[in-house]
Amino acid sequence: MCGIVGIIGKVEAAPLLVEGLRRLEYRGYDSAGIATLVDGQIERRRAEGKLANLEALLKTRPVGGLIGIGHTRWATHGVPNERNAHPHATKRVAVVHNGIIENFHELKAELSAKGQVFESDTDTEAVAQLIDYHLAQGMGAEDATAKALERLQGAFALGIVFAGRPDMMIAARQGSPLAIGYGAGEMYLGSDALALAPLTQKIAYLNDGDWAVLTAETVVIRDRTGATVTREVRQTQFSGAMIGKGEHRHFMLKEIFEQPEVVSNALNTMLNPADRTITLPRLPFDLAAVKRVRIIACGTSFYAGSVAKYWIEKLARLPVEVDIASEFRYRCPPMEADGLAIFISQSGETADTLAALRYCREHGQHTLSLVNVPESTIARESEAALLTMAGPEIGVASTKAFTTQLTVLACLAIGMGRATGALSAEAEADICRSLSEIPARIAEVLRRDDDIRVIAQGIAEARDVLYLGRGTGYPIALEGALKLKEISYIHAEAYAAGELKHGPIALIDDSVPVIVICPTDELYEKTASNVQEVVARGGRVVFFSDREGIDRLSAKVFSSMALPSVDPVVAPILYAIPVQLLAYHVAVAKGTDVDQPRNLAKSVTVE
Repeated sequence: MCGIVGIIGKVEAAPLLVEGLRRLEYRGYDSAGIATLVDGQIERRRAEGKLANLEALLKTRPVGGLIGIGHTRWATHGVPNERNAHPHATKRVAVVHNGIIENFHELKAELSAKGQVFESDTDTEAVAQLIDYHLAQGMGAEDATAKALERLQGAFALGIVFAGRPDMMIAARQGSPLAIGYGAGEMYLGSDALALAPLTQKIAYLNDGDWAVLTAETVVIRDRTGATVTREVRQTQFSGAMIGKGEHRHFMLKEIFEQPEVVSNALNTMLNPADRTITLPRLPFDLAAVKRVRIIACGTSFYAGSVAKYWIEKLARLPVEVDIASEFRYRCPPMEADGLAIFISQSGETADTLAALRYCREHGQHTLSLVNVPESTIARESEAALLTMAGPEIGVASTKAFTTQLTVLACLAIGMGRATGALSAEAEADICRSLSEIPARIAEVLRRDDDIRVIAQGIAEARDVLYLGRGTGYPIALEGALKLKEISYIHAEAYAAGELKHGPIALIDDSVPVIVICPTDELYEKTASNVQEVVARGGRVVFFSDREGIDRLSAKVFSSMALPSVDPVVAPILYAIPVQLLAYHVAVAKGTDVDQPRNLAKSVTVE
């Protein structure tokens, strides 16, 4: 996960920038850098690896200046080296960036044709070059930034400083979080409040679409229309819990809203948006030689694996079995040669999953783990590990860990498809394009939070709720039902929609809400038919689809919400968001302990 920190004030910025970056180390990174203004000129110091390398560089090549920006970066594409490290800069402007600029290849081609010279492999440099181009045309810093922001597509958080302007910096947010800290004669910028903890107790969070001009004494915030707006400045004592929640009421809600950023971070580990390809880490076994895949996990991770079964079988044409870890090894299943066992665990310490890993390893299987903690036991005992880059997840009910697992599994399925020869380069490019857009589409759904809150009011008094889905929508229905059970204590079950008439339809009456996951894919018509069966029996259908799907059924359902249209392959990542928000708002309406629901623990480390 990338981290941003910025300072404009009355003391040298460099030491404070480094300290701010140190507090963001928990996010994970492989390079770091800072930029300050010295005598009006941009001075950068960047280093591959950990902050210690940057600190060593600053001892031999110190920089002064009262204004600066800093960044810790997890490599997107290209090697993690100094050239690709942030800040990215021209002689006129320096930029740090979290997220993904979806249209950077178009911007790069356009700007290169106009004479802008790119020096890195990153999408971020397109932001710097675009602003630089407008500055070169005679625009001031604010106008050049506003003009550039109009062109950017994707999810991003930006910190920007300008040569010759030691009196101001600019911040902008779309999808990725960004906080402004207020000091006495100083202003600060950070990815989260933790970066600013020792510097100030006054924090304001930018809303999606906001951009702000910071001076040492003032902050002027504009929304996406350009109108000047105010954002609440909160006083915090920086207790650990309050720092973590930011402006949100619960950790779970904060973590739901972090998903544009963390999904971007997960994509950045394998997706190259320049040529729309997936580059998997070097593995100690040959994916092309794999004959069968077995995915093993528990709870939410099991549902992520269930989606991956569809992906791998479709894209790589390999047979896949998905097992609940707590059941797997007691079957004493036979293991075929050249098999790959994939283990999914947020903590990397799940006892049942670890036991299954050891069983597979003893029976000659290649082992690959998907974890959020690189030092975890499951990661250490696997032949190879893929990191989900979700960052700390405090809420017991998993949210961002789930969507980052899905994101990494999608990349893995594409990589396997290319390795087996089942997926063409053209198909890979199309899916990668869709994946690169997912963070921005998630941000669009999050902006509909109030709409989902209204829907939740009609569900909070229910005793039973059914979830339906087909294809990859079925595991999302399962996950939605689990979320509702976990935090609202309402009985909820999920079914493959085609199974409805094989028994569950007997449960339908006007007291049972039915939540339907139904993107307009090749299974839409069949799911829509099941919905009409529910409606005919008085069921209250809450219908999640895209605009086309909503228009075809909205008159028949109790409630609906249109999600952005996306490629059906990546739809599960997007459709996870509304079921998370729905469960959250139902739980809040019922007054349960959202972050620490009864009887549950975050990590199950005993069988």
